[in-house]
Amino acid sequence: MNRLHHWLCRSAVWRRAVEHHLPWVLADLDLGKNVLEVGPGPGITTDLLRPRVGHLTCVEADGPLAAALSRRLTGTNVHVLHQDATAMTLPAGTFDAAVCFTMLHHVPSPALQDRLLVEVARVLRPGGIFAGLDSLVSPAFRLLHLFDTLTPIDPRTFGARLEASGFVDAHVEVRESRFRFRARRPPV
Repeated sequence: MNRLHHWLCRSAVWRRAVEHHLPWVLADLDLGKNVLEVGPGPGITTDLLRPRVGHLTCVEADGPLAAALSRRLTGTNVHVLHQDATAMTLPAGTFDAAVCFTMLHHVPSPALQDRLLVEVARVLRPGGIFAGLDSLVSPAFRLLHLFDTLTPIDPRTFGARLEASGFVDAHVEVRESRFRFRARRPPV
């Protein structure tokens, strides 16, 4: 991420935005006790998720962000791994749910985004939920991502991409400048 983006993702402005949208993303969902968060960045979403779950595993590709989050949350119910979510070393069928918040557009290509979706499906238990949020493209969003990775997600096709990656019951809903998604790993 560029410097402005790094600053924003640690700011009080971003925390308020996350606090506003998180209830919409998680409304009516039972995440279970063992949850995976993909791409937590500096951990604002992690801070809001961890009281809701028994154990939270975070997979973060950025080494310094993963190390800082791990240090900050030592002794809590959070375990942070520095890994690429397109090739996780986690065992299959481990998690009750997986979540990701405004990070899929940072994955460098649609093919790698799809690989990440396949990996999330792999590590979920049968019937496990995958839920998240990402941003819609706008001029301001593009400006924020200057000299940064930006691979926008089209919400009109994302449900089909989820299902092609091994999920069922995919649902995508647009609100304001964002969209939420939900899907399940098929039950046995």
